[in-house]
Amino acid sequence: MTFKHTMAAHCESGTVAALLKHEGMDISEPLVFGMSAGIFFGYFESRKFPFPTFVVRNRPGQIRTGMASRIGVKFREQKFRDPGAGERALDDLLAREIPVACQTDFFYMNYLPGHVRVHINVHFIIAVEKKDGVYLVSDCYSPDIAPLDRDSMMKARFAGGSFAPRGFMFYPVSVPERIDYRTAIWKGIRSAAFNMVRLPMPFLGVRGIRLFAKKVVDWPRLARDTEHLSHEIMKINILLEDQGTGGAGFRFMYATFLREAAERLKDPDLHDMSKRIMEIGDRWREISLFAARIGKRRDLGQDRLRELSSLIYERADAEESFFRDLLAMSKKKI
Repeated sequence: MTFKHTMAAHCESGTVAALLKHEGMDISEPLVFGMSAGIFFGYFESRKFPFPTFVVRNRPGQIRTGMASRIGVKFREQKFRDPGAGERALDDLLAREIPVACQTDFFYMNYLPGHVRVHINVHFIIAVEKKDGVYLVSDCYSPDIAPLDRDSMMKARFAGGSFAPRGFMFYPVSVPERIDYRTAIWKGIRSAAFNMVRLPMPFLGVRGIRLFAKKVVDWPRLARDTEHLSHEIMKINILLEDQGTGGAGFRFMYATFLREAAERLKDPDLHDMSKRIMEIGDRWREISLFAARIGKRRDLGQDRLRELSSLIYERADAEESFFRDLLAMSKKKI
């Protein structure tokens, strides 16, 4: 069966969806993202981070494990201490025409423009074939199957640092013939909603959004100078829009998931919730644009930061209402 390359909004959800489609499943990237409870929020300040940051999705790897638990697909997963062993294992699978997802350092994806490549160790690609010492890979950010030379692949798979890949790779070995999509969808919804409104930690879920709103006005105290502060404020736009989120910190993708789920389950309630989270996403995009504008203009006085904080507080209130309603709805459905 010839592997069909498709672009996607996010590397992990796109990679998992592509592998499952290759196995014959009728599934989309938004369904994978939603069923695995991919939507999330966390705000982090720590000595481990050079500056406060936030995340808008679940932990890397949980989309794969979430799909395994929701629909019963089984993945073969491997890590390697020895790079040579990792290379041989990958090459053997490709020789058997088995597409394999590989965790990589995004910096070494040299088929992409240099200005977009940064050192991030949790970029997922699918190795499809090895021909004359060159890997052919399906990367959701590339319009076509792309060539990646052997040295770049090895550096990418065995890069050091945080979340070091250690040659991690996975591929499906068993896909159930029949899937209870209704249960999988509603369990994914309930898990995501619980994580957003019920987790007790003050930096996670809706509490994390409120902490972000509270703390952002103090960012000037943490910055080295105006240029540093400008860079960090503009990163808000990057994290919400440009890090493979599909826009608005995955809120638009989640809206698509709910719409597709509504159509698959013929559930008008989900269609209404899709519209609500789309509107929430529109307001997150306003935050993105506002942060980009004041950062670029160096318009970073306390009045502007309080305005930004107020916009974020509004999103926290909207998301709390949305996810509480979604959680209550899920309890009635399963």
